[in-house]
Amino acid sequence: MSSDVTVTTDVAGEEPSGKAGFRAPAESAAVARLAAVTAELAAADTMPAVTAVAVSHVLEAVHAAVSTLMLRDGNRLLVAGQQGVALDKARRWANFGVSDANPASEAVRTGQPVVAATADEVQRRYPRMAADTPGQRSVVCLPLKAVGDVIGVLGLTFEDNWNPGPDELGFLMTFAGACAEAIRRVRATEQATRSADRLRFLAKASAELASSLDYRATLSAVARSAVPMLADWCAVDVLVDQQLVTLAVAHVDPAKVAWAWELQARYPVEMDAPTGAPHVVRTGKSELHAEITDAMLVASARDEEHLRLARELQPRSALVVPLTARGSVLGTITLLRTESQEQFDDADVSLAEDLGARAGVAVDNARLYDQATTVARELQRAILPESLDSLEGWQTASHYSADGHADVGGDFFDAVGLPDGRLAVFIGDVAGHGIQAAAMMAQIRSAIRAFLSVDPDPVVVVGKLDRMFEQFGLQSLVTLVYAVVSPSGHVEFVNAGHCPPVAVTPTDVHMLHSHPRPPLGARPTQTKSATVHLDPTSTLLLYTDGLAERRGEDLETGFARLLDHCPVLRSGSLDLSLSALVQTVAGESAQDDIAAVAVRRGSE
Repeated sequence: MSSDVTVTTDVAGEEPSGKAGFRAPAESAAVARLAAVTAELAAADTMPAVTAVAVSHVLEAVHAAVSTLMLRDGNRLLVAGQQGVALDKARRWANFGVSDANPASEAVRTGQPVVAATADEVQRRYPRMAADTPGQRSVVCLPLKAVGDVIGVLGLTFEDNWNPGPDELGFLMTFAGACAEAIRRVRATEQATRSADRLRFLAKASAELASSLDYRATLSAVARSAVPMLADWCAVDVLVDQQLVTLAVAHVDPAKVAWAWELQARYPVEMDAPTGAPHVVRTGKSELHAEITDAMLVASARDEEHLRLARELQPRSALVVPLTARGSVLGTITLLRTESQEQFDDADVSLAEDLGARAGVAVDNARLYDQATTVARELQRAILPESLDSLEGWQTASHYSADGHADVGGDFFDAVGLPDGRLAVFIGDVAGHGIQAAAMMAQIRSAIRAFLSVDPDPVVVVGKLDRMFEQFGLQSLVTLVYAVVSPSGHVEFVNAGHCPPVAVTPTDVHMLHSHPRPPLGARPTQTKSATVHLDPTSTLLLYTDGLAERRGEDLETGFARLLDHCPVLRSGSLDLSLSALVQTVAGESAQDDIAAVAVRRGSE
């Protein structure tokens, strides 16, 4: 997580003044400001963007004097960003233990918001902080909870003594939850992107290895592909008559390739060397030098000229891995990073070893496919709920299944209970596949949850989504059905280019049609909702087109088949009924991802 953490300060001296915190959420201006910030979080797609929103924009929205975003790294809290903090104080509090006596650490340990409403209270409860909490300031620390885990804290300091009431604190915790969801989403996306980049690199290397019987040319192509993805400098040596011979050299600066060849020629490998490529060949184990010091260069240099050339390389970190095939070591791959890159770590060792194995023997493409599929599905699981929350007075069931391709799809869904007993339920599909589609899916799902928390009206929510697409220049096309269902059976919904919902009543099964409008991202359009009144015991089914579509037939045929089997949703366990419906309708013929949500009034 350390790569996420950068300390930013806006001032080096005195901290700016701020008003006392916003008051009751009933004040529309405060609500609107914080809702706007929450929408920005939904659109943020990088950690710097999330940090900027969480730190700078929330400070303005709630009239705080200081805002700080802290992320957990094991047993430490590290400051990711802050505003309104003097430079010396920022340095003192750049990181600290989760077990320390301060409100941020306490919020992490307890998972509950921590409020110290006066300077006297800060002095009494957290004496170490007293010197850094001048005047009559109050401190509020909000735990950032993601899937049950506390991943960090949002700390706010207010200029005047302020003890937020339940409404204010609840509204702040809603924002903290949105912040945690954004961080979790971005981290999952970035991790999947890094994994996908590495898998693409390995796929390219495998293709190079299989492209020619001239292994010298093939290894040269692999060395070039390793720069700069893995290193600034790469050399591939193979054993010929028990002597390591350099067959490929690549450098991040093409002009230095000839120079690198000359260095290899002037100072060939000494097979009795205690470290480096000879040692890796003898042991079959990789060798990592996370940090190369000048003393190490002096110790390994053969003469003054060798030392000069070695220093000219400006090595920062080195990694040597075996080139293996069928249990034998055929050679080595040596990688160097200069000051332009960070040090090698265990993840780099693993990746380089995989490259060494692929360079020795053509690796089965099915294994690479399995790796790509695992990465894709891990991202999908990190974003989509495994099951819908238990909602009092409602039965809910969901289903998601992938069609087997390596790229993740863009199907998303959720159901959210509303304070007045109604239920907001939605389902959608981002056009395309891959990590970008999944990231967009996560953004839209988070945005919908944020918007409906302020006003769940379908026209309002979809209208805000349209404006979000226009304001942030989002390019994807997204189909969506968003509905609000009341306990009495009243249903109001908007359909943005998606498959029509299905109502399963005690006497019939029919589709719910609405005012036509294009998908989100197509073009600005007027949104109208449709309303229907169903028997309170009816079941409402939302689904993606993968449930109805089959190759070689028109969609209307698929809709008719779906309607024929929907009576199974009338009674019994909704989870079991929905699973049975999907299995019967889609079977083994599904050509796309399938997502479905069913809701019914009552309890199991």
